[in-house]
Amino acid sequence: MVNEFEIKKEICEVGRRMYEKGFVAANDGNISYRLGPGRFLCTPTLVSKGFLKPSDIAVVDDNGKQLEGARPRTSEIMLHLEIFHALPEINAVCHAHPPHATAFAVAGMEVPCCILPEVEIFLGQVPLAQYDTPGSKNFAETILPHLQNKANTILLANHGAVSCDNSLEKAYFHLETLDMYCRILLLSKQIGQIHQLPAPKVRELLDIKKRLGIADARLDGGQVAVLAGSDDFLRGFSMQAIAQHVADANGHGRGCGIAGATSQEGLPQPLPTARRIFPAVVAGRKLPGGEALGSSSSTVRSRAIEDETERLVQLITDKIITAVSA
Repeated sequence: MVNEFEIKKEICEVGRRMYEKGFVAANDGNISYRLGPGRFLCTPTLVSKGFLKPSDIAVVDDNGKQLEGARPRTSEIMLHLEIFHALPEINAVCHAHPPHATAFAVAGMEVPCCILPEVEIFLGQVPLAQYDTPGSKNFAETILPHLQNKANTILLANHGAVSCDNSLEKAYFHLETLDMYCRILLLSKQIGQIHQLPAPKVRELLDIKKRLGIADARLDGGQVAVLAGSDDFLRGFSMQAIAQHVADANGHGRGCGIAGATSQEGLPQPLPTARRIFPAVVAGRKLPGGEALGSSSSTVRSRAIEDETERLVQLITDKIITAVSA
């Protein structure tokens, strides 16, 4: 039998880690634990997870009705209960907004898999649940298809991430692993192309996962290759179809938008049929060579002003030095 007070202290510790790690801000996030049949511990609403006390933790039943606790239970307890009801082997649930992972959720982009061995073993494929209003029953039910597919960590579109396991520490560690992984992915995109592991090597990792007793849909005969992850992310932004920008009469770029436009991928930069000159004008004076800068955009104006200011400062300094020397 679990020690209820010790579990409450552990919830406070996990909340502190989430807060100090930057996974939650202000009163964000929530944590829960299954005590036994019809009895669950959960964090209260409107209390920072970084400063929880055991006395703050609430107790609710199977339907989310509060049984004990001086503070009202979290408004998102139904999300946690959906996980507990769907997965009897799960005892702990953590929900937070880890920044790098939440960036994928806000962008509506799935996290690619088959890249890092640790992620393959401990997380597997991280699905993206559809958005719904937090706290609602519909919101709680958005994760059901992914739970049926044995996901232990799920991105919540435009919201954050939720993770679960048989202990509070493991559930929390899934959030750490996810956010570090997403951070590595974003950094890798800035360096070059991301390379996925070949299917046979992923299968070897799945064999390790099976020996550890960690569930994964791919262990039930699912194909590895088709679960490669987000094609959009792996392709990179440079291969997206982007309509050509054109300049208006003032020389400022105006986007044509993407909808219905022909992709410019692989095509040379189109040149205007006739060269249009947009002189750079500062304080009513045309700057020499301003035409070569391309237009009278705010960037050109800013740089020109800086150059002119530097020139005037140097001129005044020279005159002062000359006067003093005389």
